[in-house]
This record gives sequence, C-alpha cells and structure tokens, in this order.
Amino acid sequence: MNKPFLGIVCLLAIMLATDGNGTPTPSKPSKPGSTNEKKRDAPPALKLPSGFTGTIVAEDLGPARHIAITKRGDIYVKLSKLKDGKGIYRLRDTNKDGLIDEQIGFGDYPGTGIYLKNGYLYSSSNNSIFRYKLDANEEVISPDQPEKLVSGLVLRDRDQSKSIVVDNQNYVYVNVASYNDACREAGTGKGMTPCSILDSAAGIWRFKADASNQTYGDGIRYATGLKNVVGLDWNTKTNTLFVMQHGRGKFDDFYPQYYTPQMSAELPAETMYELHQGDDAGWPYIYYDPVQKKKILAPEYGGDGKKTGGEKAINPVMAFPAHLGPNGLLFYTGTAFPERYRNGAFIAFHSQSQPIHKGYMIGFVPFKNGKPSGPWEIFADNFAGIDLEKPTGPVQHRPCGLAQGPDGSLYVTDDLHGTLFKISYQAPSSARKPIASKKK
Repeated sequence: MNKPFLGIVCLLAIMLATDGNGTPTPSKPSKPGSTNEKKRDAPPALKLPSGFTGTIVAEDLGPARHIAITKRGDIYVKLSKLKDGKGIYRLRDTNKDGLIDEQIGFGDYPGTGIYLKNGYLYSSSNNSIFRYKLDANEEVISPDQPEKLVSGLVLRDRDQSKSIVVDNQNYVYVNVASYNDACREAGTGKGMTPCSILDSAAGIWRFKADASNQTYGDGIRYATGLKNVVGLDWNTKTNTLFVMQHGRGKFDDFYPQYYTPQMSAELPAETMYELHQGDDAGWPYIYYDPVQKKKILAPEYGGDGKKTGGEKAINPVMAFPAHLGPNGLLFYTGTAFPERYRNGAFIAFHSQSQPIHKGYMIGFVPFKNGKPSGPWEIFADNFAGIDLEKPTGPVQHRPCGLAQGPDGSLYVTDDLHGTLFKISYQAPSSARKPIASKKK
C-alpha cells in the first residue's frame, strides 16, 4: 500500500534572513488507485538535509490536521471534515513494519486541535473543546462519552480552526481567529474603530483543563491582536506559549495609492510570537513589514505603508515571507536528530509565498536559551511535488500538523490527500561512533 520515497536530496541550503461522539469504528486503509487516487501522481521525493529520510506511513486518512502521538507510538489524528462519520482516528502499526495497518474512528465533530497531556486526550471542534480519559496504554477509555470542557467559541464563515495546547499548570489554550481579515467595515476599506471583534476573537483564550461546561466568562483572554493562529506549541524550556500568526490579506484593493498588487503579495510577514498573559500583538491596527523590519500602521487606521505604529504591541521573535500559511508548530525535544535541531522549532507551512516561489514545506528555526539563534531555513521541501515557479500540475500535498514520535522521528500530516509522512535521521557511517567490542 504505502512505500518509501523514491529518493532523498542533500541539504537544501536556502536561508532567508527575515528577521464528540460515536462508537469506535475500525477501518482498513484504502489502496492507492481507489476513490480519489485515480489521477494522483507518484509520491514526491522530499528534499531533506543529509542523513534524513522520508517515508509515507499512511494515505487516504481524510483532511488530516493536527496530530498527537503516544509513548507507545499510537497516533491520534484530527480531521477537519468527517470521514465515515468520525472526526478523530487512532492509527496503529500492529505488525511493526513501519506502516499504519489499523485505523479506529470516533468523535462525531470535525476540527483541528488535538493534544495529549497528563492522562487525557484533548480535542477541539470548531467551537468547543473536549477531553477523553486515557488508560495506562494511552488508549481512550470511553470514546463515545467525551467531557465537554468549553463551548460557545466564536464560529463564523472563515478561519474556524480552534488549535489547542495544554501547559504544565493544567490550563488549555485555544486560538479563536478573526472572521474579518482586516476588521474593515463591510464593503469599505475603513477599519472598525475600535475593532469590536477583539472582544471574542483574534486572540488566545485560556481555560481550565479540568473543568466542564466552561464559556467565555469562565476563561481569560490570554493574548489579543492575533488575526489567526493555527500553529502553536508550549515551549517546555521557557515554560511559555509560542504561536504562529497568519498575516492579513490584500492592501491594494482599497489603497492603490500606497500599495501595488506585488506589495500585497509581499506583505505582511507571517510572524512567530512568544506570548505572556496580557500581550497584544497589534492586529488589526498594525502589521509587521519583513522588508522594513518594523511594525507598520495599517492603512485602515491611517497608515501609508511607511508610518510606524503599535508602540505597545509586542514584537515578533521571528518573521517569515508573506502568505506561507504556518499551520503547525513543534518544539523538538528528542535526541534522534543532530544537536542543532534540539529544542528548535519546526513549522509546517500550508501555503506558498508568490515572490519567493516557495511553500508547502517544513521550516526550521534554531533556538538557544529559549530564543531564536539564527535565521530560519527550509528543512523539508517538495511536498507540493511540482515546481512552484513554473507549475505543471496541481499541488500534491499541503503540510499541516506536526508531532514527535517516541523514537524522535518527525511526523507530518497532509490535509489535501490525507497522507502521513515520517521523517527520520541516521548519521552517515563516517560520523557514527564505533561500537565498543565486548570484553572476553
């Protein structure tokens, strides 16, 4: 069914110096060529640094978003649309051949967020948060009886994902995105003053991870001014929350005197923030310009592309090219990868940036002492399977979720065709330490 990639390429040295419910239902993996596989091309060969290899371990999972992996290697994957009536699937390699051969579905709601912590599986729909008690093997005990922790989160017609993470103090954090790209008054280029959306969206909310039936009034708005966060993770080294913000869209539609269509393609930066309670990242009043490396006043609020703003807004810790769509964030805590990757951040980019003709890839940011210690780089490329500068066909895969396996491997979901990738490392033979012989 599944097969290794056809080849792996040496290090890609591109660096850019910008700064629930239902009875469990077993299902068998479908075979290539069935249902939606009729016109699919052969799996693309990922471009990875030297020593890394990529394999496909499962296909046709459905629109796979975020994932969580147990200590035994079972994989819980959240689907943004139901598959056979189920929104969560537990995946297992029963014969230990490296391929998923058992899928068990439960949960009757679609969504993005899923997280393992302290004996529970946490999961989100597009307006609620649930948790499931786990047994000693980290298997869900009552899949048809989740506990609803939070309900009533804002759900409108865009940016519906409720990504979640749980800290070490038993709090769950959830993204509630804006449903208005620039907080404009309908049909105009004028910004709402003030932006009323910020009361219940465009931020991160914090709730108790062990209390049922909470609403907005039971939680706190932990951080605000964040248009949309799909990728987020708790950094255990700093004991803080890091998030990846999707930047806003067009500037030139209502402000052609200040912005050209090309500038709309180049602005604003996708941004990484380290958050603390009470932080404001500035949306919609400002955006971060990756060229000027400044917080710029948004045109809806009197900006002209040059005026700075947001003096009280926090600065991003890293900026990336516009419109890459960062959907997954993972701080690597394993030891299987080389030293430079340890405690660094992997990012799943779900879209592409037209000016650099790059996208649908995994980025990496090295960290030291809890801060980025160098420019970001492309770690795993060619999920698209095509040349993005001169495309000859459709994009084949869109990276979305990231998780670290018990062996230190990196798992990547694809929500376009439901493919699950595994990226592993084996040091070149010349770099391996000799195995000490046993004394006689």
